[in-house]
Amino acid sequence: MAEIEIKVPPVGESITEVTIGNWFKNDGDFVKMDEVICGLDSDKATFELTAEAEGTLHIKAQEGDTLNIGDLIATIDSAANGASQAPAAKPEAAAPAASAPEEPAAEKMEDKAAEPAAVAAAPATNGASKVYEMKVPTVGESITEVTIASWSKKDGDHVELDEILCELESDKATFELPAEAAGTLRIVGQEGDTLAIGAVICTIEQGAGAPAQAQQQSAPAQTSAPAEKGYSEKHASPVAAKILAEKGIDPKDVNGSGSGGRIMKDDALKAGKPASAPQAASASASKPASAPVAAAPAGARSQRREKMSSLRKTIARRLVAVKNETAMLTTFNEVDMKPVMDLRNKFKDKFKEKHEVGLGFMSFFVKAVTVALKDFPVVNASIDGDELVYNDFADISVAVSTPRGLVVPVIRNAETLSFAAIEKEIVRLAVRARDGKLGMDEMSGGTFTITNGGTFGSMMSTPIINAPQSAILGMHNIVERAVVVDGQIVVRPIMYVALSYDHRTIDGKDSVSFLVRVKQLLEDPMRLLLDM
Repeated sequence: MAEIEIKVPPVGESITEVTIGNWFKNDGDFVKMDEVICGLDSDKATFELTAEAEGTLHIKAQEGDTLNIGDLIATIDSAANGASQAPAAKPEAAAPAASAPEEPAAEKMEDKAAEPAAVAAAPATNGASKVYEMKVPTVGESITEVTIASWSKKDGDHVELDEILCELESDKATFELPAEAAGTLRIVGQEGDTLAIGAVICTIEQGAGAPAQAQQQSAPAQTSAPAEKGYSEKHASPVAAKILAEKGIDPKDVNGSGSGGRIMKDDALKAGKPASAPQAASASASKPASAPVAAAPAGARSQRREKMSSLRKTIARRLVAVKNETAMLTTFNEVDMKPVMDLRNKFKDKFKEKHEVGLGFMSFFVKAVTVALKDFPVVNASIDGDELVYNDFADISVAVSTPRGLVVPVIRNAETLSFAAIEKEIVRLAVRARDGKLGMDEMSGGTFTITNGGTFGSMMSTPIINAPQSAILGMHNIVERAVVVDGQIVVRPIMYVALSYDHRTIDGKDSVSFLVRVKQLLEDPMRLLLDM
């Protein structure tokens, strides 16, 4: 009996211990080589532990346990591999000896129709198939892991080259993974799993595609059609199905935006009250009677728990990292928005007529920020190890709210753009963000961020820095306040602005002076037009 010990691997020069996040396999399960068996958490990152051999898994440490680097976490009994494979090998070995030369092919076709597992094993056994490993691609310079949101195909399906296999989520974007070869799909990572860049997500058996196709053609029509229909028509992902079940919504009443009409998480979230109201109105007499039974009695104190998604855990971890790893401070000021509002009201109609885009407040802030960044370049810099990287360009990240959450697309070379060009780029990026079509190149590499909490009614806040940037400007709502102007008390539209900055890079003098410069430019917008 060969027993292989699985120990906690070195994961970084400063990391001495890890915590077992969750086991993907149970004690006694049979595991394959390189199959993910558990997730490990350190104080800096989350990563996955893979099996170092095939065999039976024996778990030595439980979820929540904290282990040192090199500690034993599990063992794999590799001798169990041969035992588990023996029964499968016997029928294949016996078939040629017990039949005539032409009979094995017919028997194999019958076996394939009766046992799908044998179909998968046959190409690999006879060496006719070539297994192509699909790995998580590199999707951005700062992204180290992704979460599998949903599979568009099932294990064992035949896929064509460039056909969409699954949807992947990072903390910045959602994107699709196309097939890199044609053949039979073998899924390795399941929905909800978090995989590191470069980890195997599935395999494609290239030689197995033709037999599977032939089998589908020879099988009765009613066998393949219902299976295909059941998957693509009104089929909900596990996360979406759970949300719909909690809301009491039938998946048949929800339109899916996924591949083949599949219902995704966003579809389920959108199918809230508007979708349930018509249901309640048109339901039969028995349905209203059942609703009060399910409802909690008046005054009841109930709780419900939901496991945090891998994506939400990643976002939470990175936000905490920014707070812990930067010397973040926030300075505030107030801006009299009357000059900008007067200028906007005077020219907005002609501006829209000429440029076919509205004149908003954001373009004024973007222009003011780019000018101030030239005057205080340290605010536009970032830390890279022991070096301070200065940028002679201004790539402005602008926070945009979408159904999936907040995303931060980047306006490239904003210092060279006109008001109209900035407004057009903001509209373009906002539309792509809300349609879920933003690419990683459109959300990475910004040098400074602007976020507008005022659209939701925020009066004042301390925005968190968008690492690895060194500063972020927070806009807030505009409120009429009594202020003193030239010795007179007048009512003016005032906005509080906040600059959060990394004190390791930016001194207090520079941060305050930068914000005062932005205030001056907004309160006298002709400076922006005259480049003063």
